[in-house]
Amino acid sequence: MNRQRVLVIGLNYAPEHTGIAPYTAGMAAGLARDFDVDVLTVHPHYPEWRVADGYGGWRRREVVDGVRVSRVRHYVPTNPTGLSRVVSEASYAARALAPSVPRPDVIITVTPALAPVASALALGKRWRVPVGVVVQDLYSKAFAELGIAGGRLDDGAHRFERALLRRADGVVTIHDRMADVAARDFGLHRDEITVIPNWTHVEPPTGDRDARRKELGWDDGRLTVVHAGNMGAKQGLEHLVPVARLIDERDLPIRLVLVGNGGQRPQLEEQAQGTRSLEFWDALPGDTFMDTLAAADALLLHERPGMKEMCVPSKLTTYFAAARPVVAATEAESAAAFEVAASGAGVVVRPGDAPALVTQLEALRDQDLQGAGQRGLAYARRTLDEGRALDDYRVWVSSLLSGKR
Repeated sequence: MNRQRVLVIGLNYAPEHTGIAPYTAGMAAGLARDFDVDVLTVHPHYPEWRVADGYGGWRRREVVDGVRVSRVRHYVPTNPTGLSRVVSEASYAARALAPSVPRPDVIITVTPALAPVASALALGKRWRVPVGVVVQDLYSKAFAELGIAGGRLDDGAHRFERALLRRADGVVTIHDRMADVAARDFGLHRDEITVIPNWTHVEPPTGDRDARRKELGWDDGRLTVVHAGNMGAKQGLEHLVPVARLIDERDLPIRLVLVGNGGQRPQLEEQAQGTRSLEFWDALPGDTFMDTLAAADALLLHERPGMKEMCVPSKLTTYFAAARPVVAATEAESAAAFEVAASGAGVVVRPGDAPALVTQLEALRDQDLQGAGQRGLAYARRTLDEGRALDDYRVWVSSLLSGKR
């Protein structure tokens, strides 16, 4: 019996290990249980913003976890500002119009990026097949909340995203908060939006925590707070520089460690010159990553001030799995604040308020850090289950194929 074909169009894919790539790859592999799946993506490049070693070329085909993956060359900016990223995404969208894959029975596309959604819809019209959109970020909200192009493109981006989402045969968002915003601001019917949360895609730490702390030099009595992941505009990590200077000024026993790469890292390192309490580490190998997070006293989530509606930070699923408390510098109305409160795994503080964040870090010493971390781990196991999410994706795709949303 021939299985129905699914084409997944997504800019980010494994082996990228941060951001949305693990979820697009996991979704595709999960769909492959019931369908024949093709993926059209690009060469891995994020968050370093350079094509990974061993990849490149006009087109490359491979099989990853039972999924046929076709990678195409696209423009990768060396300085990924808002507008250069739009150009990068447009170059992929143009390549997506000629996917060189067999005609599918359904197309699933992931945003961000937004331009490839237009390509997916064009292919759907050409092939007369349904198109579903998985919304990991509300793209046009980024223009408004990150101040891209000084606000000149806000209205146009919103109209473009609204038109694309309304043309889709089905829409998934990763959080109820995001679904509410999509219904309110993009003209979608709330009861026709499917919510499938991202899941914890990493294994819990297994090493000796005390040994790892000693190995890293974190057993010196200082409170070690780690931020792991991309260093880009959304994270607003420039606001940690005055936090570090205040820690230094007060001679507080607190260490801030930023682990990872991203387009903003060079500027951050330059701004942080002379600070003693702020450290920058390159991305860690997978076999030590979770043990390193678990060795921290607390994990830091930081979002740019004013970010409320565009996204749900993917790092939270990893933080919860590390079983350490979370300090979330994010707006009280954000989905991230909701998740931290619902999990009981940490505290929320207003971003951009250096004294408030320092006060909260100082207060950690008197809190039950182990208990908060265990609550986060329990929340992840209870609500962020991979098997349940993949089951939901298979049901959703089947509903698109049957014409029932």
